[in-house]
Amino acid sequence: MIRFLLRLLIWFLAALIGIIAADIFLPGFHVSGVLSYIYVAGIFAIVQSVLTPFLDGYTRRRARMFSGGIGIVSAAIALFVTNLISGALSIDSIGSWLAAALIVWVFGALAAFLLPFILIKNVAEDRRDR
Repeated sequence: MIRFLLRLLIWFLAALIGIIAADIFLPGFHVSGVLSYIYVAGIFAIVQSVLTPFLDGYTRRRARMFSGGIGIVSAAIALFVTNLISGALSIDSIGSWLAAALIVWVFGALAAFLLPFILIKNVAEDRRDR
């Protein structure tokens, strides 16, 4: 159960970091309000966590050469759905949509890769200090 909760936390934090990075680096990407980041990242993380396995399985069966791009495609679709569901996210142009999908995917993937090491290190240090 703890592993599941840690994975859920990492998935959410990775989405949050990706959303914040896109908002910082992309002038056409806007999240309205500080608490809206949590709302937008939550919706994005849920949608992407459902989409990614589905798209990955589909491409493995029908078009293996597209398997590498599933992360970016699922990020773009998840951003679109998040934009429809929440009123807190707005993306201005097609160029901003493409760049947002790439930025959210890159920063989210880096965060999802690095966060477990950071969390494990902090837990190990806390146990040593006791």
